[in-house]
Amino acid sequence: MDGYVLVNTFGGLLILTSLIIILVKSTKRAAYIYGAQALVLVAVFITLGVITHSDELFKWAATAFIMKVILLPVIILFGLKKIGGKELSDTPSLSPIWAIFLVAAEVLLCFLAVSGIELPTAIEVKPALAISLAHFFIGLTCIISQRNIVKQIFGFCLMENGSHLSLALLAPEAPSLVEIGIATDALFAVIIMVVIAVRIYRRIGTLDSNEIMDLKG
Repeated sequence: MDGYVLVNTFGGLLILTSLIIILVKSTKRAAYIYGAQALVLVAVFITLGVITHSDELFKWAATAFIMKVILLPVIILFGLKKIGGKELSDTPSLSPIWAIFLVAAEVLLCFLAVSGIELPTAIEVKPALAISLAHFFIGLTCIISQRNIVKQIFGFCLMENGSHLSLALLAPEAPSLVEIGIATDALFAVIIMVVIAVRIYRRIGTLDSNEIMDLKG
């Protein structure tokens, strides 16, 4: 299989895992699925590294494996353990059918947006580039469609994965320090959000954003 075809195929897996994260009710399962998505992203970095002969992308892959595949899911699962290890479920604001339709529309619009791009680094990977851009909107969809604030954290993570993929596709020779900086910022942001979620749950006994907004005084 051609390397670029493989990259675009991996892009399709990213969309699939993102949709599952939005649709699944269990926060624990969402954490595991996010880890699987991060592993697909690592595979994209490695494949692009082989195609472009960029040693920097192999460093990106190593960093992403440590921070995204291992640390981020562990941090979220640890946060869930701190609130009693309960299998918290979410009742999304959007029905599954509407969520699927919205994600499909976002991907289609991004495909149309990148169709006119003629950059040498993007010609062979336009499907993957469209998917990377779509992840900004998919992450936003995850945030606004979920009531469980832990599930909303995954929306931020999806947006961050999209930015990583975009940078890898358009600038494969970018120094690994850039990727490390982005990943580290995201890691600390997730830590802060998880800590806030744990404190909210311990204080008021819920992670439902609608119930939190209804609190008075």
